[in-house]
Amino acid sequence: MMGGAAAFGAAAAAIGLACLAAERHREPTNTSSACTANVARANLDFAMKDIAGRAVKLADYKGKVLLLDFWATWCGPCRIEIPGFVEMYDTYRSRGLEVVGVVVLDEFSKAAPFAREFKMNYTILNGNDREDVEDAYGPLFALPTTFIIGRDGRICQKHVGLTPRDTFENAIKQLLAGN
Repeated sequence: MMGGAAAFGAAAAAIGLACLAAERHREPTNTSSACTANVARANLDFAMKDIAGRAVKLADYKGKVLLLDFWATWCGPCRIEIPGFVEMYDTYRSRGLEVVGVVVLDEFSKAAPFAREFKMNYTILNGNDREDVEDAYGPLFALPTTFIIGRDGRICQKHVGLTPRDTFENAIKQLLAGN
């Protein structure tokens, strides 16, 4: 009996440490500019269904600054970040910002009620069981995972786990200003 409890405790501790590490993980970003010259291009060659059942192509967002957020309704850090995304979209949409939320690891049927509750004013897409999306942006080992993509289609920043709003907003401002 003691061995089973110890094994369970060790497994629980390992999972807890993995979650903590994922929440604290940040991809390196250049602090002097929102986007460096040698960053990878985002793969925008996808069409996914939105909450109304319409096909939406990520390629349609070329020429915009895109905040691409992978999230789930059960994700606590996602719930914390989403109100900031709503406010930033209101503030910067007229200057060329687009926000797209991609639901993963969740029942997509929960997205519409969640969006109403959180007053989400941006596009929400179904990314469940999409190996092509996972191959392009993954592995998605923690949620939220958020990408800031420049007007030219380059991935300028990637954030894994809860990220302060001002981190997103500073990058968005720089990219909208052309820096």
